[in-house]
Amino acid sequence: MKAAESFFCSTMADDAGDRDPYGILLYYKYASVPDVNELVNFYESNCSFLGLLGRVRIAPHGVNVTVGGKYSSLEKHIEVVRETSLFEGTDFKLASSQQPLDDKVAKECGFSSLSVRVVDELVTFSCHPLLKSPEISNAGKHLSAVEFHSVLEHAGKLLEEDCDNNNGFVLLDARNLYETRIGKFQTPDVETLDPHTRQYSDLHHWIDDNADRLQGKSILMYCTGGIRCEMASAYIRGKGAGYENVFQLYGGIQRYLEQFPDGGFFRGKNFVFDHRISVGSSNTDILGVCILCGCCFDDYSARCRCAHCRMLVLVCDDCRVDAGFYVCELCQKHGKGGPLVLALEDGMSEELVRQIDRGTQQIPHGLGSGSPRKLRILCLHGFRQNASSFKGRTASLAKKIKSIAELVYIDGPHELPFIYQPLVAHRLCDSESSTVLRTPPREGCKKKLAWLVNPNCCSESGKSEWSVADKPFDPLQYQQQTGGSDTSLALVKNIFSKDGPFDGILGFSQGAAMATIVCAHQDMFKGEMNFRFAVLCSGYAPKLEDISFGSIHCPSLHIFGCDHGKDRQISNEASRHLASYFEEGSSVIVQHDSGHIIPAGSPYIDQIKDFLQRFM
Repeated sequence: MKAAESFFCSTMADDAGDRDPYGILLYYKYASVPDVNELVNFYESNCSFLGLLGRVRIAPHGVNVTVGGKYSSLEKHIEVVRETSLFEGTDFKLASSQQPLDDKVAKECGFSSLSVRVVDELVTFSCHPLLKSPEISNAGKHLSAVEFHSVLEHAGKLLEEDCDNNNGFVLLDARNLYETRIGKFQTPDVETLDPHTRQYSDLHHWIDDNADRLQGKSILMYCTGGIRCEMASAYIRGKGAGYENVFQLYGGIQRYLEQFPDGGFFRGKNFVFDHRISVGSSNTDILGVCILCGCCFDDYSARCRCAHCRMLVLVCDDCRVDAGFYVCELCQKHGKGGPLVLALEDGMSEELVRQIDRGTQQIPHGLGSGSPRKLRILCLHGFRQNASSFKGRTASLAKKIKSIAELVYIDGPHELPFIYQPLVAHRLCDSESSTVLRTPPREGCKKKLAWLVNPNCCSESGKSEWSVADKPFDPLQYQQQTGGSDTSLALVKNIFSKDGPFDGILGFSQGAAMATIVCAHQDMFKGEMNFRFAVLCSGYAPKLEDISFGSIHCPSLHIFGCDHGKDRQISNEASRHLASYFEEGSSVIVQHDSGHIIPAGSPYIDQIKDFLQRFM
C-alpha cells in the first residue's frame, strides 16, 4: 500500500479543473486485512488529497467503500487501489453523476464529509451482536449480469426439461422494503420473494421463518451492488442439505442495468445510498405509489420518514404537508395508526389526539433526519408491583439511559389480594414488653399485580379489602408461582401488536421470569412479536417445558446480586440458573452487591449502556 501511495502522490500534477465531471464509486472486497490501521491511514490521506467524500468501512475481513468526487480523481483512486494485491479481482463500480445539489440529502447520505471507520462487520447481517457471522467462503455462486438474465429468460424451459429433478427457481431480494417499493426483478416464470424488512439485519429472521419456501429450490439472489448477497447467501447455504443451490447477481442491480439499459427483467428504479437516491433505466415505468393517495410515485428526494421507525416513505407532492407525521405500512400493520397524522402550529392535530387516546398512536419521536431512533424497551414489573410503582423504582435508571432508550411500562394481568403482616417485633418500653403492630393503609392503594400466580391460590384474586397474611413472608414463594403464563403471554403479544414494535424486553424478579418465557416462545409468534434482546434483573427460571440449557437464542443481559450481596429474595444461584437457559455466547452477566434492585450507579450503569449500545 505504501508503494501505491507513492505512485498516487506522483500522479497528481494533472488536474482536470472545474469542468471535470462528477462521479460515484462503489466497491467492496472480502479479504483478510493484514494491517487495519495502515489501511485507515491510506484512505484518509488518499481520499482527502483527491477531494473524495463519502463512507469507507474497514473490518478485519475486508473493505466497503462508497465515495464521490471528480470523475478523474475517482479513476486515480482506483488506479492506486488496484496496485495493491489485497484488492485483486475487485469490481469497481464507477458511474458519472451530477454533484449533490441538496445539502440535506448529501448530509443524510454521508456525502458532505469523509468518514473512515473501523467496524466489526462490513454490513450488519444480524441484530444479534454476538452471533457468529456466516463464512463468506460459503457464499453463493456469482452469476454475471448476462448469466443472471439468461437464467431468468429460460427458467420456464429449464423446468420443463428437468421437471423430475428441479424443484423450481425463486428470486430472493436481499434489500429493504423502502428499496423494493420502487424497483425489483419481475418475470413470469420465477417467483420473486420480497422479505419486506426495515433493515438488512432483519433479513436472517425472514430466512429462518421462510426456510421451507427456499429448501430444495434454486435461489437467485440480488441486491444493489452485491455485498449484501455475500453474507445472506452464505447464511442460507449454511443451513445444509436442500440449500446448496444459491446464486447471486455479481455486481448487483447496478451492473445489470449497465448491461441491460432498457431494464431487462428489472422494473422500476434501483435505490442507491448516495445523493442520486435512485437510478433508473430507459424504461420509465413507475412501481412505487404514494402511501397516502396511491398514485404512482417513486421519488424519495423529500426524505419523508415514518414517525415511529424512521423508515423512508413515499409521499407525493400533492399529499406532502409541512410537519406531517407519516406511518409506514409495517407500522400500520402493527396497529400504529393510519398513514398520516398532522401536527398543527398550535399543537397536535385532533386526529393525532384521537389516536393517542385510543392507544393506536404514540407521540412520535426521533423524526426526520435528526438523532438516531432510541431503543424501545418493554418493561415487566415484579410480583406484587404494577407499572406505576416499577416506573418509580427505575426512575434513576430511566434517566441515565434516556439518550439511548425509552422504557415502556405495562401492568401484569393477574390482580392479587391485599395482604399485610401485622406483627413487626417485640421491644421493651418503660421496662414492659410490648408488641409493635402494623396496620394497612386505609385508602389510595394501587392494585397489586403479577405475571405468574400460584395455581392453587387464585380464589382471592382481585379482593379489594386488606387481609392478614396467613404465614410469614417466604422468600421461596416464587417457586409455587407457575400458573397464568398463557394469559400473560397473550397480553405481551397484544401490547407488542398495539404499541410496538419494541427492540427489547426488560423484566425484574418475576417480570424477568415472564420475559424469559416470552423469549423462549418467540418462534410461536413469527412475524408478530420479536424482541432483539432481553434485560433480566434479579430473575429466576420459570417452569420451562421442552426448553434446554443454552437453547434460548436471544441476546441477554443478566443483572443480579453477587454471592455476598444483599438480595434476600432471589439468590445468586437462582439468577445464574436462569442465565444458563440463554445461549452462552450471547449472555452478559453483571453482578452487584446491593439488594433486590436494579443498580443505576457506577460501574453498573456503564455496563448496561455498553450492552444497549450494541443494538443502536
